[in-house]
Amino acid sequence: MPKVGFVYYTKTDVTGDLVYAAISELECKGVDVIKHQIKGSEIVEGRFINSRVFELLANCDAIVFGSPTYMGGAAAQFKAFADASSQVWSSQQWSGKIAAGITSGTSLNGDQSSTLQYFSILASQQGMYWVGLSNISQSESINRLGCELGVVAHSEDGRVNALDLETARHLAVRIAEAIKN
Repeated sequence: MPKVGFVYYTKTDVTGDLVYAAISELECKGVDVIKHQIKGSEIVEGRFINSRVFELLANCDAIVFGSPTYMGGAAAQFKAFADASSQVWSSQQWSGKIAAGITSGTSLNGDQSSTLQYFSILASQQGMYWVGLSNISQSESINRLGCELGVVAHSEDGRVNALDLETARHLAVRIAEAIKN
């Protein structure tokens, strides 16, 4: 059975709600899912120390990265995880896996695409294949912010827009298609 891993940081649960929407869609499609929410306690002196996460991700066909966008990039907590992923880079454990990304921000255009670009660069360095959204920005039912690279959500009040949740589900469909091919 195909398996997708989600590794993400969320503070207000906006990013977490998007992750759960994608997970729900994948589970409906018969895909096994593992998820790991990065916690501050897993970061010691700036380094992510939970090596068990990397063991779990090694058995996944796809990995989805998630983080809110802070000051134009991924949150420091996610960056600590990404830096620690150098331990799997040297052996290319993630090479050939599918990758995708989810982010959110409080500003309508708060440079969330730069977070997705960072995720895609991380995936490329790891030898992964990036999956974004199909060209659906013309639809009024999903991708309301028009970013094709991945899921971008906007929330000023901690509530996730229903269209952003639908976009996360659409990304999950794309991931499921990619890992089954």
